[in-house]
Amino acid sequence: MSGVVRIGVAFLCHDELQVAADMVRTWHEGGAAVAIHVDRRTAEADYQAMRDKLADLGDIVWVDRQKCDWGMFSMVEATRAAARTLLDRFDDVSHVFVASGSCLPLRPIPELCDYLGRHPEVDFIESVSARDVGWTVGGLNIERFQFYFPFSWRKNRRLFDWTVALQRKLGLKRKMPEGIGPHLGSQWWCLTRATLTRIFDDPQREQLDRFFRWTWIPDESYFQSLCRKHSMRIESRSLTLSSFDDQGKPYNLYGDHADILAGSRCFVARKVWPGAKDLFARFPEDAGPGHRRDEPDPARIERVIGATVARRRLGRPGLYMQSRFPLKDRENGKTAEPYAVLQGFTDLFPTFENWLQSRVDADVHGHLFAPEGAEFAGRPAIGPGGLSPFPESRDYDAFGFLTSLIRISERPQVFQFSPRDSQELNWFMVTDPNARIRVITGAWVVPLMHSDMPFDDIRRIAARLQRIELVQLRVLRSVWVKANVEIWELSDFAARPGAILQRVVRDLNSASGMWPLYDEPPPQRDLEQIGRFLQRLRNAGLKPRLMGDFPATRSEQEWNV
Repeated sequence: MSGVVRIGVAFLCHDELQVAADMVRTWHEGGAAVAIHVDRRTAEADYQAMRDKLADLGDIVWVDRQKCDWGMFSMVEATRAAARTLLDRFDDVSHVFVASGSCLPLRPIPELCDYLGRHPEVDFIESVSARDVGWTVGGLNIERFQFYFPFSWRKNRRLFDWTVALQRKLGLKRKMPEGIGPHLGSQWWCLTRATLTRIFDDPQREQLDRFFRWTWIPDESYFQSLCRKHSMRIESRSLTLSSFDDQGKPYNLYGDHADILAGSRCFVARKVWPGAKDLFARFPEDAGPGHRRDEPDPARIERVIGATVARRRLGRPGLYMQSRFPLKDRENGKTAEPYAVLQGFTDLFPTFENWLQSRVDADVHGHLFAPEGAEFAGRPAIGPGGLSPFPESRDYDAFGFLTSLIRISERPQVFQFSPRDSQELNWFMVTDPNARIRVITGAWVVPLMHSDMPFDDIRRIAARLQRIELVQLRVLRSVWVKANVEIWELSDFAARPGAILQRVVRDLNSASGMWPLYDEPPPQRDLEQIGRFLQRLRNAGLKPRLMGDFPATRSEQEWNV
């Protein structure tokens, strides 16, 4: 199913107006109508120069200017004014796309229109529940909605911090308007005319505006929350590629990012450095008829950014710098012998424990730290050395439980681990040079996908497990790690399970020099619908962050929820 689509661009800018004017022309030449809002703080001469530069264009309209403060409701008002103008002035505009002067279209605008036409009535807006996995990079999360924020963080930081501290002390919690749940997401969205009309005509508009006027950074929550009330179908992702550093600032894109931006097949990217002439000259780029229906693949460039950030944080072995100068470990060995911790394998392979036992010279246990109790190899009533499998005994001294098991056993110990298990020994294991830790992130979602539980229960459990694993991954990637750690995202493992399984078997047999090739892998749970399942979680307000790149919806016919 497809329909005729015309995009209206709510174009927001405040500096570099010459570059912004070129971006307006690019959108206009692609067939889009453009409503331009320029911050009233911008010099009048620069504003008039931009208007003169675009005077030859039709189907553009200039929105009444107002002062816009970062993090304040004025950003919502400017966006809303531009979107409202587009709907009022252009009857044929079917979608409104929010862009800025630093947003660069990477693909021809007709390709974006074709994509939207193949997904009619779908609103592309990142909308993540503020009560579940945190979307923000540091700073305030649910408190954005519970407190009043009368002062600008950039202009009056002391007053801002003082009022936040005072409201925390008083235990203040504002009540959300009826029918609205707190959601967060990128301000760079694309909404249908129907959804925007319902938002603008909401009978609660005045009450909603009063509430969000005092929230923190409302342009990342106003439309994201109201869409959950008014949208018929949400695809919880932005069509604009943007990545942020640990301070919540967007990474700048330069000329040497051209190839990777082209490979991402995203429609729009920000934030482009104004001097990146190579990018402006190359994009938007038509990759040819065979690529006009390519699905956007932001995970590709996000992986590169993630690897670069990890490299900057962790550095290379032997390369010392002030920010990560090491402290000498004071223990004379945390454990007596090497051992292995395998996470995610039993979620993918139900018979993995028995399969591995026949291929390694070690004791292969189940989940030693499962909530129900320790799963010793063979499931005996009493473990090696008289260790009790009961959780009360094990958890009374988890450190002693693990070190005793390793010390009294003649063979190396291998056990399974999961976000469902007790996390008490995470720091102990990752700082132990004897530990070999192999993790498939997000694998816990596979049993959930195959479960018969109600979807609301699945979503709640997925949110809890993701929170736990995100904390665990911060530990696994800390500067204090001494263990031998390897981490694969679920999508990376699914792409080459045989090679990774062979590598695990080889590593566990490295001491004996034996790592025989095996004829067949263990039976694996079906992953055919994992992409659709993850998108269903996104559409329910939960952003999966650990599974890697599984394709989202590729055509309207594939929607089944």
